[in-house]
Amino acid sequence: MKIIVLAGGLSTERDVSLASAAGICRTLLERGHDAFLLDVFLGLTDAPDDLEEVFTLPGHGLEIAKNIGKEEPDLAAVRAARPDQSGCFPGPNVIELCRLADITFIGLHGGEGENGKLQATFDLLGIRYTGPDSLGCAVAMDKDFTRQIFLQSGIDTPRGVCLRKDTGDHSLAAAGLSLPVVVKPCSGGSSIGVYIVDTEEEYVAALERSFQYEDEVIVEDYIKGREFACGIVGDKVLPPIEIIPKTGFFDYANKYQAGATDEICPADIPEDVAQRMMDLTAKAFRALKLNVYSRADFLLDDEGKLYCLEMNTLPGMTAASLLPKEAQACGIGYSDLCELIITESIKARYSG
Repeated sequence: MKIIVLAGGLSTERDVSLASAAGICRTLLERGHDAFLLDVFLGLTDAPDDLEEVFTLPGHGLEIAKNIGKEEPDLAAVRAARPDQSGCFPGPNVIELCRLADITFIGLHGGEGENGKLQATFDLLGIRYTGPDSLGCAVAMDKDFTRQIFLQSGIDTPRGVCLRKDTGDHSLAAAGLSLPVVVKPCSGGSSIGVYIVDTEEEYVAALERSFQYEDEVIVEDYIKGREFACGIVGDKVLPPIEIIPKTGFFDYANKYQAGATDEICPADIPEDVAQRMMDLTAKAFRALKLNVYSRADFLLDDEGKLYCLEMNTLPGMTAASLLPKEAQACGIGYSDLCELIITESIKARYSG
């Protein structure tokens, strides 16, 4: 198959996306596909006159791949690097190449890659792509909307409120919450802009920092407990994985720096707890109208209560990411997982 693997973009998870998509592209090449790694925002300015030749270029676009740093990327520098300085999100030749491909593997995280807009654009243009549909992506990207759907569906999630930057009273008293709380952007990912706060001073500072990312911020009860993730691909729920940061919580640095976190899969928990987590993953997946694949994040408190925090519609896909580790635990290797995502995407949208 001719496959464009889309990466990069303008989200704070840009570097994570480049690493994920590079791994996807390499394994698809190993499986015999004509794959090319493409930055959705920067595009391909030096493309050959015959764009079909891109799929067999020697480097396969992998020169744009990079390691994930300890800090989030400089998005202003990325914007400045685009030669045409266009206001259009897809860069030069991106749409044209995606239309030529048999399928586009979306290796983006956060922002325009995960909020449903790109998926809706591809639907209108007749471009085949991997991952959930536009509706599911849009719903799951909004943490406030997700929280309300979880509550209506009988899925426990931390109590919280959504605050708007320029409206309303931002005090904890007005929110009906008390310290400690978690402050996080409403649509962010990779734990960027997420703060656990214990004092009023920390709360004010956390709000200010989180509002730098978005105009809507979620404030919710802090739940002390063990951290887990549970993936789903098609109809198959994967075994839960426990996440144990060596310091602090599972923030950006702990997610992506080697040796910062222990990840145990299958998780060392009673079988009935694991099954409850898997059942809740499938329930959340359906409630948010998702398909193809996703990953749920959970907290398990000291009393055995499970809280579903969110669903990640395009979870990390480096070989060391959570979803591939869960898949490996039940006998699905990394390359097989990439092929399975393509197969499930075709089944969900393009097989009729």
